[in-house]
Amino acid sequence: MWTGRLALQVQGDEAQSFSALFELRGSPEHGELVLSSPLGSTLAVLRWQPGEAALQTGQQTRQATSLDALLQDAAGSRIPVAALFDWLQGINTPAAGWQVDLSALPEGRVLAQRSAPPPPATLRIALSR
Repeated sequence: MWTGRLALQVQGDEAQSFSALFELRGSPEHGELVLSSPLGSTLAVLRWQPGEAALQTGQQTRQATSLDALLQDAAGSRIPVAALFDWLQGINTPAAGWQVDLSALPEGRVLAQRSAPPPPATLRIALSR
């Protein structure tokens, strides 16, 4: 399990910015991502398994056939979750359109930038110690 803070910035006509505390469990095939506010209240819970993904925010639940499709719908940007598991372990796994900088991972930081497809996005992760 990984815990820390993440921030996603999506540029473009309607720039979006999102940050939260997170807990990530499982694997790219079957897992859970819990996003919380700085005060500890749960903002969203994302669960996935083969052929199914669900995002619960408050009383609402969104479902999709894949984690990628659900994240695109919910966050406005595809986040390479399969690669993210590797990145957090220090493995520089390629993800289409993304460049990752793992040089600060010993200090608990990961920076990933997406150039394609548009709009550009930046994902920053700071792991808890």
